[in-house]
Amino acid sequence: MRKSLILLALTLTAFVISVEILIVNVALPALMQELGASTSELQWVVDAYSLAFAALVLAGGSFGDRQGRKGALLAGLVIFGLSCVWAALIDTPGQLIAARAVMGLGAALMFPATLSILVNVFTERAERAGAIGLWGTVTGFGVATGPIVGGWLLAHFWWGSIFAFMAGVAVAVGILICLVVPTSQDPETPPVDWLGLVLSSAGVAVLVFGVIEAPGWGWGSVRTISCLAIGAVLLVVFVAAERRAAHPMLDVKLFSNPRFSAASGAVAISFFALQGFIFVITQYLQLVKNYTPFSMGLRLLPMAGAVAVSSIIGTKLAVKIGNKIVVVSGLVLFAGGLVWCSANTATTPYATIAGEMLLLGVGVGLASAPATEAIMGAVPEEKAGVGAAVNDATRLFGGTLGVAVIGSVASSLYQNRLESTLVPGPGAEEAVAAAHRSFGAALQVAQTLVDRGLGDVGRGLLDKATSAYLHSMSGASLVAAGVSLVGALLAALLLPARPQDGEHEAPPQLLARDMSGAAAGALIIDALKGRRSRRDQVK
Repeated sequence: MRKSLILLALTLTAFVISVEILIVNVALPALMQELGASTSELQWVVDAYSLAFAALVLAGGSFGDRQGRKGALLAGLVIFGLSCVWAALIDTPGQLIAARAVMGLGAALMFPATLSILVNVFTERAERAGAIGLWGTVTGFGVATGPIVGGWLLAHFWWGSIFAFMAGVAVAVGILICLVVPTSQDPETPPVDWLGLVLSSAGVAVLVFGVIEAPGWGWGSVRTISCLAIGAVLLVVFVAAERRAAHPMLDVKLFSNPRFSAASGAVAISFFALQGFIFVITQYLQLVKNYTPFSMGLRLLPMAGAVAVSSIIGTKLAVKIGNKIVVVSGLVLFAGGLVWCSANTATTPYATIAGEMLLLGVGVGLASAPATEAIMGAVPEEKAGVGAAVNDATRLFGGTLGVAVIGSVASSLYQNRLESTLVPGPGAEEAVAAAHRSFGAALQVAQTLVDRGLGDVGRGLLDKATSAYLHSMSGASLVAAGVSLVGALLAALLLPARPQDGEHEAPPQLLARDMSGAAAGALIIDALKGRRSRRDQVK
């Protein structure tokens, strides 16, 4: 029972973080109207959280290992909750951007602590795999829950209610953690590696900043190339410093283990494709299919449920048949779902879209959760915080890069198709120029033309812009599918099927268990039973 409560507390914490990543997106139109935020400021309301999160997550994981993971988790919750209260009360875009960055700091402490505590509580490989599978379900449900909760709150309260809600949830989760979660840390308690902390944070921050700004600056611009180069150099210096450090923040020798490095790559690639796809599909559902944010969230539930179930089943199958075949299968299925999505049109029925969502959800669950299990299985339990932080950092960087790259591909395809099909008529030059900025702007311009009595011109612009957007979505989906297939090939070549000598492996009797008729519900019960092991006590 106690293990069940611990797992509940840890998965709720991860759920809060995943919801926060997406819940703010539904409030962007309200922020533009009520705070007078510009497009650039809205972008940074979203990106400040991800940038701070990605830059500090390695330091957060190391801090938890050295100072105590439960303390790091609670400190992160306090920071997160207070910054949510601050965000709910502010009245300028700049303050909101700052509050979102502080939320990212809280998340950087919280997220690796959840996974590192989990692997120190669930020590047998089979039960650890089941627990990680449940932990992985939060990604899928966060995708759908963010828009659902945010849409409902905005329909009934002011825009700050989304942050007030998250603060309340943080308080409730913090109480549960205080009551049931044990503490653990690296028994050696090495001193803080300040040089590694600064170099890793600066390197990741500059690299992610360059990726975020690249679509606006241009991928070949001096600023983009400079940011990416400086970030890469800082990380190379970080690796060199860690190799010489007596007590490194990150033991870079871990990357010589193909189970750790290949699984990290699989996580990055799966989230590259997932976040890039979400960036495209949310615009399709809202702007082409005309779903509200709330109804869009409801329509994403098939993918969320598929991720939830396949994450649990995938980690169990990884114990039985090996990580390689499960991760490769997941990436191939995800690529297949993206190819299917590339054929969507304005009249595609939701039943077809739901089928695509199911296939995509199964694919990402099978790819990411078993890869996470492989990462954590390759890391000593006393260094679990850093291992979890690497897993989190690869998710964040892969997802951020996916949005930037897939978004840039979609934007380029949209612009090119619109330029080849849309010829400005007399007096419509400004409207056409505005339509070239984005599909959303094109819809606004088309409605304005209709309101001014230029119905034929407005409807013509709408048809051509929609056609251009569908063309861009198709091309972007195929690019993401190609990346997924490359990831599948690399995983097939590099990812070991099973742990190497000295790594965690399930006892033979667990590996021999017949899972042929296991249902998702039985798997959840099995993961929560908390079987006794020789190392049942937390270090």
